[in-house]
Amino acid sequence: MVKSIKIYNNFNIKFNHKNSIILIGNFDGLHLGHQKLFHLAQNFKKKHSSKIGVMTFEPMPKMFFNKNLSNFRISSQKQKINLLKKLDVDFVIIKKFDKKFSKTKSINFIKNILSDKLKAKFIFVSNNFRYGNKREGDVKQLIRYETSYNYKIIKPKPLSKNKKIISSTLIRKFLENGKLDKANKFLNREWSIEGKVIKGRQLGKKIGFPTANIDIKDYVVAKPGVYAVKVKKENTTKFIKGIANLGYRPTFNQKKILLEVHLFNFSENLYNKYLTVNFLKFIRKEKKFKNIDQLKQQIKIDLQKAKKTK
Repeated sequence: MVKSIKIYNNFNIKFNHKNSIILIGNFDGLHLGHQKLFHLAQNFKKKHSSKIGVMTFEPMPKMFFNKNLSNFRISSQKQKINLLKKLDVDFVIIKKFDKKFSKTKSINFIKNILSDKLKAKFIFVSNNFRYGNKREGDVKQLIRYETSYNYKIIKPKPLSKNKKIISSTLIRKFLENGKLDKANKFLNREWSIEGKVIKGRQLGKKIGFPTANIDIKDYVVAKPGVYAVKVKKENTTKFIKGIANLGYRPTFNQKKILLEVHLFNFSENLYNKYLTVNFLKFIRKEKKFKNIDQLKQQIKIDLQKAKKTK
């Protein structure tokens, strides 16, 4: 059974969550590198009879500073929290990242937040962690103040696979380039999108392949094309296999990115339901067809490939 997790939206944490192990970062995707970090934190938890807390930010600072960066996330906030539950985390601080907070002086971040408010005992950060006004604070500064503010910085070496450092940036690149198998390997699970089924133009229905249309919000846009997927409804555990088209539907001259899912042997109405779509295999890139018949022929070929996907 997955434990419950306490969520804070500010730094006023309960007394029993003070003197804890604090991991700071975006943890987008909670990939293998992050997982290694949390396993190390679990060892500290046992050794020091401490609790594990995570400090993360919404929106992600990179998205806050770059307003044009709309499709960026590997995981939604909700997915992140569910993954953290499985990693033995006791509490999460989701700090709203706004103009006021971005202007916090780095020394005040250490003194007022890490020391006074959280009384952090061990602080896990990556080597390139920056904080404070204009990113003035770095890991060297954090280490310099360890004794003054009674905490210990832990910065484990990043995890590498095939001489590549596992990072959220690299996983985004894999997804954007259609290298889904590599992205899934580095995530240690199938990449998935959670979203609400919205009303579409009924184009799939008209050509005999009804689809559930999902708005992908600010998820990273994986390579537009056709994917083998498995799908489950919110609050259920059963997955149904299917096929998905992620893209702009050039045959129908669409401009907005959309995820359309066709489920095998399924006829329920899914409007306004929340679905989780797990991406299993990249089948082919998106292309424009001369006519609907050509598109239908291609869909039949795609369906056969998707049905064979394990």
